[in-house]
Amino acid sequence: MAPAGSRLAAALLLAWLSLAELVVSSTHSLSRPSNRHRPLILPLSRTPRDSPASSFSSSSRARDHHRRRLLDSELPRSPSARMRLYDDLLSNGYYTTHLAIGTPPQEFALIVDTGSTVTYVPCSNCHKCGKHQDPRFQPQSSSTYQPVKCNAHCSCDTAGRQCTYQRRYAEMSSSTGLLGNDLVSFGNESELTPQRAVFGCETVETGDLFSQRADGIMGLGRGYLSIVNQLVEKHVIDDSFSLCYGGMGMGGGAMILGSIVHPTGMIFSRSDPHRSPYYNIELKEIHVAGKPLKLRPSIFDGRHGTVLDSGTTFAYLPAKAFSAFRDAVIENAQSLRKIQGPDPNYHDVCFAGAGWDISKLSEVFPKVDMVFGDKQKLSLSPENYLFKHTKVPGAYCLGIFPNENDETTLLGGIIVRNTLVTYDREKNKLGFWKTNCSELWKRLQVTGSPTPAHLVPQNHNSTSAVPPSIAPSGLPPNSFPPNPFPVEFRVGLITFNMSFSIKSSSSKPNFTEFEELIAHELGVSTSQVHLLNFTSSGNQFHVEWAVFPADSADYISNTTAMHMVAA
Repeated sequence: MAPAGSRLAAALLLAWLSLAELVVSSTHSLSRPSNRHRPLILPLSRTPRDSPASSFSSSSRARDHHRRRLLDSELPRSPSARMRLYDDLLSNGYYTTHLAIGTPPQEFALIVDTGSTVTYVPCSNCHKCGKHQDPRFQPQSSSTYQPVKCNAHCSCDTAGRQCTYQRRYAEMSSSTGLLGNDLVSFGNESELTPQRAVFGCETVETGDLFSQRADGIMGLGRGYLSIVNQLVEKHVIDDSFSLCYGGMGMGGGAMILGSIVHPTGMIFSRSDPHRSPYYNIELKEIHVAGKPLKLRPSIFDGRHGTVLDSGTTFAYLPAKAFSAFRDAVIENAQSLRKIQGPDPNYHDVCFAGAGWDISKLSEVFPKVDMVFGDKQKLSLSPENYLFKHTKVPGAYCLGIFPNENDETTLLGGIIVRNTLVTYDREKNKLGFWKTNCSELWKRLQVTGSPTPAHLVPQNHNSTSAVPPSIAPSGLPPNSFPPNPFPVEFRVGLITFNMSFSIKSSSSKPNFTEFEELIAHELGVSTSQVHLLNFTSSGNQFHVEWAVFPADSADYISNTTAMHMVAA
């Protein structure tokens, strides 16, 4: 999700479900069409802001502080969308794209978020929504709008008529509303015709969601309500999408829904959908100036592992990894003078004397390499780990911070600036290819003009199943067959939440004992039970758990899954 930013891996929270509610993530075998689909190309545009760019340090960092802790070939003959792209990652803390909902279409600027599974916009009857970029969605003005009626697979409103959704985040911001179904269109020049999709119509928003400029969220995560999942299930796109963020001071960017032929030189990392509900990679080492940091590979595999999140601005490493990285950069930037950061509320690591020319930063700052499980390296230029100091000309600060009190490695948008990132969900891998994302979009706009190597849709046949995904609360009526558990289903993950209180506010729950108790009650190994996240307020605790397949299995057996659901 991307309402704000965050230093906490609480950014990795799923929405809280009702007490002890079990959600089964199942995968249905889908017969894929014989032909591959052209990708849908969408713009990532800058959201207008009320404050000048110089205020980014406090505004964007405040968002991240509270956020959860993503040339020889020809273009498609008719590009899916042709729109000018704008972005300013660090001023706003996020990228947006424009989607239109309804008939006639009502346009919205939505934050592109690989960590969210629901797309939602403010509704006309919202009694507690902030002032955003565009007018609120008016269901009564759309001739194609349909409410998602209350059914056995969703939470319902108090009248028992319509499905609801709720998303809560670590900084206590939240989005609550009703689920609707309407035509969603992807730009005036999109070759993909408007498609029906389920989305959230907000009736209440709090915290940073209330104050942000963008209208809402476009959920690209793993889940049945994800816009990607819905389009894939309709067989209008393949199970893949790509993002390309502009570089420091350059702007521009693109999003491609659907598969592309991987450019020559693209490197890949396996992304295990069973490891966590987020898009993860197998990060093993970090090299600074060609030398590996003295860290064990397991440091990048704590909790959720290494997660790529398009909705987070900066990057966050486990404390020990951050210290090693910071010290290595300082050691290799001795020609520069260390100075105080732009915001006294943060202990930023900043350097003066680097100069205005961004293209020459590599002459004074070291190259950084991220090494994946198969020894492939993603090389980061200084713009991938620095941000401009907003008060001292020619000064820069580290855009990588310690992930306080959490072992997750969280990689935000700064890491992939000027990098085409392909989320190949069909083959469970993420691809990275360094390019000028601003120039990439210009080439995508002009039919028949050259584009980076092989950036065209794939044309070969393919048959595969959608990888296991988290099914959020508030499922639309036809998300599952009448029997919610068909004869053939594969369960990759089961999540559930619990709420409880402790008499003494100074006491803390023993989560290890909880894991053992849950494993005993569900009849699984303790190693299969994982704490995903928890929040507390006084003596009240809200905890999210996940049950993964056994180490020797890819899926939880049907019998075991049904036993757990019935427990």
